[in-house]
Amino acid sequence: MNVETRYDTIWTNARLATMAGDAPGLGVVEDGVVAARDGRIAYAGARGDLPAGEAAAVVDCSGRWITPGFVDCHTHLVFAGDRAGEFERRLAGASYADIAASGGGIAATVAATRAASEDDLVAAALPRLDRLIADGVTTVEIKSGYGLDLETERRSLAAARRLGRERDVRVTTTFLGAHALPPEAKGDKDAHVEAVIAMLPRLAADRLIDAVDAFCEGLAFSPDQVARIFETAHALGLPVKLHADQLSNLGGAGLAARFGAQSADHLEWTDAAGVAAMAKAGTVATLLPGAFYFLRETKLPPVDLFRAHGVPMAVSTDCNPGTSPMTSLLLAMNMAATCFRLTIDECLLGVTRHAAAALGLDHEIGALEAGKACDLAIWSIERPAELVWALGALPLHARIRGGR
Repeated sequence: MNVETRYDTIWTNARLATMAGDAPGLGVVEDGVVAARDGRIAYAGARGDLPAGEAAAVVDCSGRWITPGFVDCHTHLVFAGDRAGEFERRLAGASYADIAASGGGIAATVAATRAASEDDLVAAALPRLDRLIADGVTTVEIKSGYGLDLETERRSLAAARRLGRERDVRVTTTFLGAHALPPEAKGDKDAHVEAVIAMLPRLAADRLIDAVDAFCEGLAFSPDQVARIFETAHALGLPVKLHADQLSNLGGAGLAARFGAQSADHLEWTDAAGVAAMAKAGTVATLLPGAFYFLRETKLPPVDLFRAHGVPMAVSTDCNPGTSPMTSLLLAMNMAATCFRLTIDECLLGVTRHAAAALGLDHEIGALEAGKACDLAIWSIERPAELVWALGALPLHARIRGGR
C-alpha cells in the first residue's frame, strides 16, 4: 500500500451524483467513494479507482447518495418583520404594484429593518438559515436591500457576515441598495441612485460586499440608472448580478450581459435577444419559481431558449418576506420542475454546479471534483428524482462542510 497518500476521511459504499463539468447529466457513479484531505476533495469517483492510501476515518454510506452541498444563490435572508397582511390583500385581488403604491411591499420591510438592531436581524434570520441547512445547503447568498440607507445597509450586510460565523455555512453577500425607492427620496430615483453609488466604496472598504445587484423594473430602476451603479461597481472590482425582466421586458437580460453579470435573475419576460446576449457573456439564468408561484404569475421564463443557447440555469428560493417566503431549496426544485418544466437533471444542476457559477464560485464548489471544497450532502434516497419529487420530505442523512 502506498502510505504516502493520506486522507482525512473516506466516504465509501455510496452512489454519487458528481455534477462534474465533463460528465453527462448528473455524473452518476454507482459504486463510488469521496475522499477528503485538508477540507478539500482529494478524490471522487469509482471505488476501484481510488488511489491507495490511509484514512483517519472511513464512513460507510450504506448505499446512500452523495451530491455536492446545495447552493442557494439568491436570497434576501436578512430582514425584520413579516408581510402576511399583504398576502391577504393579494388574495383579495390587490397586485404587487398596487401594494407597493400604497406604501407596502419593500417599503414596509424597510421600515421594520431600519428599526432592528444587528442582533435582531441575526436572530430573525437564523431560523430561516437553519431550514435551508436542513435541506443540504452549504453555501447561501444573502442580499441587502431592506435598509436603503448607508447605516442600515451596512448593518444588514454585517448581519449576513455574522450568519456565516454563527453557522457552519459559506455566506456570500450582495449589496442591493437599488432595490426600491426609500421614502426620504421623495420619488427622485436619480437621487437615490447617486446615494447608492456613494455607498458603494464605503461598504466595499469595509469588506462587506462580494457582489452588487439592482432591481431593473418599471416600479424600481431604469436600465440607465442601473448602468450607472454597475459602472461604479466595476470600477471597484466588484462583480454584478441583476433582478431582470421579472414583470416586464426592459432589456434587463441584455443589460446584465453587457456588464458580464454573474447572473440575471427572474427572467420571465426575457426575449430571444436577451437570451443570446446572456449566452455570449456567460451569464447564468437564475430561475425563481417561488416568486412566480407566490405572485400567481403566468408568463413563463424562456426555458427552451436557455436550453437552445446553452445558458446554464440555476434554481433558488429567493427567500424574502414579500414574494417568496420560502426556506426550502427542495421545494424550489419541485416548483421549478412543476411550473417551469425543468428536468430532474436541470433542477439538481441548478442547485449545485450552475448555482455555484451564478456566484462566481464554480471553481470552488458545486461539484464532486478533486481540488474543490469538500462540501457534501448525503441523502437517504433510492434515486436522485426523489429530491425533486417528494414534497415536504426530509431525506438529508448528513451534511459535510469543508470535510467535517
